[in-house]
Amino acid sequence: MKIMGKEFIESLQLKPWQVLYKCPKCCSIKPTWAHHCSVCKWCIWKMDHHCPWVSNCVGKNNHKYFFLFAMYIAFINLHVLTVVGFYFLHCFKEDWTKCKSFSLSTMVILLIQLYFEGLLFLIFTSVMFGTQVHSICTDETGIEQLKKEERRWAKITKWMNMNAVFGHPFSLGW
Repeated sequence: MKIMGKEFIESLQLKPWQVLYKCPKCCSIKPTWAHHCSVCKWCIWKMDHHCPWVSNCVGKNNHKYFFLFAMYIAFINLHVLTVVGFYFLHCFKEDWTKCKSFSLSTMVILLIQLYFEGLLFLIFTSVMFGTQVHSICTDETGIEQLKKEERRWAKITKWMNMNAVFGHPFSLGW
């Protein structure tokens, strides 16, 4: 059966007002809310971005998992910063006598370097998490926000979008 043949198009049972789009890059039928990924070479439905961390596109089918991934990474990083900060304060109060794994100057340099590296990573993951929250609340993908694309579909409420991303019925158990 031909992918774009007459029989296939008739089998889709389209309404008279519906329009089929064909991707010029991969020659597949392109849903209304899809973008072509130049890395994966596929059209991804409700594509947000291609993520090198997970080596995949973030779209409708895995947006929930990427959201949770970004949230967990940000929380873990905040925890690491808290532990490093308390360890530094503990060593500072004890005059570094109980913290003799390395010399005093090496230990201070390592703790400060670890803290600033963690702080930069926390800022990055928090911004990434924040953009995903914004994307869910505005019912707009990252690509649409960057391209400032005009919406060709009906906007849904924040609650309906939460249900679409996290599943219905929505629960904190995810």
